[in-house]
This record gives sequence, structure tokens and C-alpha cells, in this order.
Amino acid sequence: MHLLFATSIVPDGALASGYEIANAAIIAALRRAGARVTVIGFTWPGKPASDPQNTIVLGAVDVRTESASSLQKLAWVARAVLSGLTFASAKLRIVSDSEVRAAIERAGSFDGYILNSVQFAGAFERLFDDRPSIFIAHNVEHRSAEQNAAAAGGLFQRLLFRREARLLEAVEERLCRRARFVFTLAEEDRPALGVASGDRSAVLPLVTCNEAPKQTSQRRIDCDAALIGTWTWQPNRIGLDWFLEKVVPHLKPDFRVRIAGGVPSAVISTHPGVEFVGRVPDAQAFVRGAAVIPLISTAGSGVQLKTIETFELGLPSVATSHSLRGIDHRPDNCVVTDDPLAFAAALEAAAADVRDVDGSAFHRRQVKALDAAIRLGLEKLNPVRQEAFA
Repeated sequence: MHLLFATSIVPDGALASGYEIANAAIIAALRRAGARVTVIGFTWPGKPASDPQNTIVLGAVDVRTESASSLQKLAWVARAVLSGLTFASAKLRIVSDSEVRAAIERAGSFDGYILNSVQFAGAFERLFDDRPSIFIAHNVEHRSAEQNAAAAGGLFQRLLFRREARLLEAVEERLCRRARFVFTLAEEDRPALGVASGDRSAVLPLVTCNEAPKQTSQRRIDCDAALIGTWTWQPNRIGLDWFLEKVVPHLKPDFRVRIAGGVPSAVISTHPGVEFVGRVPDAQAFVRGAAVIPLISTAGSGVQLKTIETFELGLPSVATSHSLRGIDHRPDNCVVTDDPLAFAAALEAAAADVRDVDGSAFHRRQVKALDAAIRLGLEKLNPVRQEAFA
């Protein structure tokens, strides 16, 4: 079975974001199931595809809103309004339908599409009706846009997010309706997309690496708590604001919190132990230097890959209930609470008595469930061809 994996950004091997980590896990699982996978999409500027023999590149594009100029942002908004597309999909319209169709034809004979998230599929929606498809919903994007609108500080931004929510709901409905099968990354997302039936969808349990991280007997603890993320992404920003405004004030003055990743200039903390360290060269080494990991998601859909990585590494954690969406198993050294005062107390208790666990069992469980879900989806996509893999 030959599949064309249509995605906004093709893998470049860096795994710099949760989206890229999820894509790598899904593509690896498809190949373990026996499928040949050709990826089509864009690259980041200056970052070539990591698997050029199995990748069709449409061009280079930087879709990050936070680093774009004001002129670029206005151009994206204008393109979105004139085309009737979402803001995210309009960013990808740097090539025409005919150019994408010609690129698809270069893939040769294939059996179906894997439409990876709504951005690319929404930008070139009319091109994917000639073969059966599987739709991968990384998030319920229209719900995230609604939450972003509610949290927006300005009227223009609020109106823009409301427009995104309206358009995204329609696109997601069409992609789910046309797909032979839908994969989500959290159980809660299946009914939210109207595909709760087992004949229509399944959850993909994810991993952050092909092999379970090696456990070490000793860790060097450099701080009490560490957080890392793309804080310019609105759902992550909402969680960070909750943590800094509601939890941190309850922490002792000498409790040391390090926050890595790009942080908007408006994000500050007066707590003497909070330090913003920017980008770090090794994300895993950074979190392994903390006594406990706060898992602080309060908005968005899909799965929190930072939660999965924390569990794979066996690190102690304190998590909101929202941080555990899409995850069936919680290790013994994870405390769950949505109360800010209790969250702060649990962080201090975990930092005072560091208790790691072996995360390899969690990793094996995730891989086994991921592979089973992928096989189910491939059977729905093309039952006749899939018999060869049985």
C-alpha cells in the first residue's frame, strides 16, 4: 500500500515542535504497518527534508505568526479574507492548485491520502477527492480557535479568531465526512468532531521517540521545576498565564522555576525564583535537570506531547487534568490537580522528595496501542490491499 502523506511542513529531522514529533511517530507507525509513505508539503526556509527520497517539496515557507513582520501579517489576513480560507491555510497558498496537482502526479501510483491536520488539507481541499483518505485531526481546531477568541485581549484579534473558528468547523466537518477513517490524538476529540463511532475513528496514542529513553540511576538536579514549550502558541500561552498568575504566587520564594522556549514580551513574573532562559540546546537534558515537571495545559485539544515525554522519561510531575487528555495511563509519580494552591503544594512536595520511575513500560504500551490503531485505520482505507499485511 502506497500512501501520500499531505502535511503543511515535511519532516526535517529536527523535531522542534510537538507537531513535528507527532508526525514522526505517525509516519514511523505507518511504515511499521507495511505501508510505503511519500510525504508532500513545504519545508522551513533553509531546512531540507530529512528523507528526500520519499518527500515531495512544494517550496519553503515560514508560517510562524510571532516572527512575521506587520506587513506579512496583514498580507496573510488579506489573502485569507479574499480567498475565504482560514488564516492558517492562507499562509500556505504560495503555490497554485495546478502546481500541487503536478507534484501529486510525481508521486506515481498510490492508494490513498493521509491528510495530516487541517491546515494543508484546507488550503488545497479540492485536490484530494480522487482517492480515499484518512484524516488526522491533531486538534479540534475550531474549539481551540473559540478558546483563543475568548482569551484574546483586543477586538481585532478576537474577531479574527471567531472567523477562524467558524471556517475551521466547516472544514473539519467536510474532511471528516469525506474520510474513510479519522484519527484523533485524544478520546475527547472524537465526539467533538462527530466521529465517535468505532467504525469512523480511533485515537492514536503517541510517543516522542522510536526507542524508549534510557533510564539513568542518577540525575543532576539544577532547579526545582522546569517548563519548556512554544509559548507564543495561544493554547500554550493560556496555560502559562494560568501557572504564573494562579500557581506561582503560592510557591515559596526560594522555589526555582526555569521556563525555556520563546516567551512573548508581555509574559513576566515577580516571583524571585522564576527565570526565563529562552531557547535551550537540548530540551531533554533541560527537563531532566528539574526535580519536578509542571504540566500546565488548561486549553486546546489533541494531546500534550510534553506530558508523554515526561512519562517516557519517568520524571515526577504535577499535572492539570487537561494535560492528561489522550493518555490512558498515569504513572505513580504524577499528581493531578486543577486547584492552584494544591498544584503549588504538590510541586514543593515532589521537589523535596524526588521520585523517578521507569518510563519504558509506558513507552511500550503507547507503541503497541499506536500500531493497533494504525492497522485499524489502514483496513478502513483500503480493505482489499490491507489484506496483504494481515
